[in-house]
Amino acid sequence: MVSFRARPAGPSVSEPSPVRAVVLGIAQDGGVPHIGCRQPLCVAARRDPARRQRVACLGLIDDGSGQRFLVDATPDLASQLDSLNEGRALANPKRPVDGILLTHAHIGHYAGLMYLGREALAADHVPILCTPRMAAFLQENEPWKQLARLGQIEIREVLVGHEVAMGHFQVTPITVPHRDEFSDTVGYRVRGPSRSLLYIPDIDKWERWDRKVADEVAGVDVALVDGTFEDAAEVPGRSLAEIPHPLVGETMALLSPPALRGRVHFIHLNHTNRLLWDPAAVQAIEARGFRLARDGEAFPL
Repeated sequence: MVSFRARPAGPSVSEPSPVRAVVLGIAQDGGVPHIGCRQPLCVAARRDPARRQRVACLGLIDDGSGQRFLVDATPDLASQLDSLNEGRALANPKRPVDGILLTHAHIGHYAGLMYLGREALAADHVPILCTPRMAAFLQENEPWKQLARLGQIEIREVLVGHEVAMGHFQVTPITVPHRDEFSDTVGYRVRGPSRSLLYIPDIDKWERWDRKVADEVAGVDVALVDGTFEDAAEVPGRSLAEIPHPLVGETMALLSPPALRGRVHFIHLNHTNRLLWDPAAVQAIEARGFRLARDGEAFPL
């Protein structure tokens, strides 16, 4: 089992809970504005930075041990590290995070590792936690294996179903079905001293999973799950058979029992998803007991 020893706590931070998960982005891999997109949302976001949406990412913060982690290295890594580390002094600026857990090898989830290279941060042995297949992908392909060769990242394998101790919380990788061209895909269950959280930003249709999503959500206090598409007609010219994310409505139908109300927050929204710009659509899911994840939202653990 991989574990991280607690280190002396840094400067005190005014936060509601010393152990918490923080949303650091909610968009699909291309973010908002999306490259090449001319729809009103993306046009407006190019003009007004306040309307931009960072790529889906989760921060894990333990002020008791002084440790902070990221789930996924997105193309928005630089700003997400700034958000994660706001209010604290770094003992080693070349190691701005105590570890990065990767879900899979699609660009929105690992391509941010490039900023740890010598052309940018020239990082100092940042731990990268991932499955053996994801580790092999990084170790066998440039430019990623250069990062390891130069000591800018330190690849650590974690096993599906095995808990990883990280300060005052534990993380367990869970295999999920997805388009696994280069690596397998995992979500993570995070267990803190008081509460637990499920993070699955990317998955194919729920029925392809060997688990029941309702059971998994029932076993945690908060679930951040794939909300890529709200409508099957969002991407004309492409077959959803190639990108078979569960539609938001399909997920709500599976997670409708009253006991699950308030637990589910949709994340990893494509730039075509009207939940990003339509208040009425957001109100409609909220009326059914669901939420849209918000950048900066914190969940005490």
